[in-house]
Amino acid sequence: MERIIIDPVTRIEGHARISILLDEEGKVSEARFHVTEFRGFEKFCQGRPFWEMAGLSARICGICPVSHLLASSRAGDALLGIRVPPAAEKLRRLMNLGQFIQSHALSFFHLSAPDLLLGWDSPPQQRNVFGLIAANRDLARAGIRLRQFGQEVIELLGGRKIHPAWSVPGGVREPLTPQARDQLLRWLPEVRQTVQTALAFCKRFLDEHPEEIRVFGHFPSLFLALVQPNGNWEHHDGLLVVVDSTGQRLAELSDPHDYASIIGEHVEPDSYLKSPFYRPFGYPAGLYRVGPLARLNVCTRMGTPLADAELQEFRQRAGRIAESSFLYHHARLIEIVAAIELVERLLDDPELQTGRIRAEASINRQVGVGISEAPRGTLFHHYEIDEDGLLKRVNLIIATGQNNLAMNRTITQIAQHYIRGKNIPEGMLNRVEAGIRAFDPCLSCSTHAVGKMALHVQLFDARGNVVDEVWR
Repeated sequence: MERIIIDPVTRIEGHARISILLDEEGKVSEARFHVTEFRGFEKFCQGRPFWEMAGLSARICGICPVSHLLASSRAGDALLGIRVPPAAEKLRRLMNLGQFIQSHALSFFHLSAPDLLLGWDSPPQQRNVFGLIAANRDLARAGIRLRQFGQEVIELLGGRKIHPAWSVPGGVREPLTPQARDQLLRWLPEVRQTVQTALAFCKRFLDEHPEEIRVFGHFPSLFLALVQPNGNWEHHDGLLVVVDSTGQRLAELSDPHDYASIIGEHVEPDSYLKSPFYRPFGYPAGLYRVGPLARLNVCTRMGTPLADAELQEFRQRAGRIAESSFLYHHARLIEIVAAIELVERLLDDPELQTGRIRAEASINRQVGVGISEAPRGTLFHHYEIDEDGLLKRVNLIIATGQNNLAMNRTITQIAQHYIRGKNIPEGMLNRVEAGIRAFDPCLSCSTHAVGKMALHVQLFDARGNVVDEVWR
């Protein structure tokens, strides 16, 4: 048995590596994705007042702090036993839509577009955002501006782009000002045009690269996401639904506290990332996917005109249930279309500026679960407190963890298709990495490699001896 190590995986948010195992004939037998960092948020939050958790858990990540802020706030709502005022619910939704836009724009334009535009085999020194700017300045600038719009939604509501201490148990701290509303409305024509340009580019790429659709994680699985009771796409509330690869609903939960009846958590010894699974099917048969692809597979429609038209075309291309992980890229752009339409709809709602924005209450429950859709998938915050409101137990189920089994399946499929023997070109290894980037994993708040990518690949023989190694 020989082993190839890709360490670190580049252009993802966090630190990880990939091991590719070759059999005696030089064929790939398995590929594994290992998360090599450990942070321990669940443990060191114990003993803290639950009131602090919204702001504290936002520090889990600098890319998607809003996702943790909102899921934590919903868990706090459950501990108080209250329903937040309608204006506060709408304001939370507005911030979450801004989070979707900025995060999806980062993933598509900054992390994945260098592969899509420059090619898998382009030099690593060029295959980054600066290479993207050199090759297509207008596309790169449009992506930066689109992300800036999402960040501005967050900042105008929460006072800052990163780690806004704004959503709290019971509601939110401040409403949207008329000046902020007008400022966001002025952005809408530009961002609508940007996402349409990106969609046209993405569709051309998909038409020209059917092999990637077929090879980059194309397999039947379960899909989990929130959905509105009428079947519309959802990003912050609703029913928790699991469907299979035919679209049949296997589970439907209305109470977030029941999530453990369908989700189990497994730990592998070679990774700090947990591997959640669909409990009725067991581990690892209960593999499921979350995130943009899952949300589009679970919903019946997006609920906005432009996004509904895009979803219809998406399904004409991929079928009612899209099974290729490579289509996460297309799904992200459709979600940006829906998010922009919903932002415009919310900005026209006068209640965002005039309504009551916070419910006051004391502790009424000792267990609270908050579920919200993060850009990368469904996010769970589960808190247990004592009579003084101090946290006794914290359980966080992150979207990237829920995709862990699917990511391993994806990179194994890619490696088995492209890698033969010991002579492995750079572009082939990049394709394996790109299988992970399709899921846009968020492993921690981190910077990303630019310029010369840091990668060390080693080949081991069956006795553990290094027979070849490559640095880049």
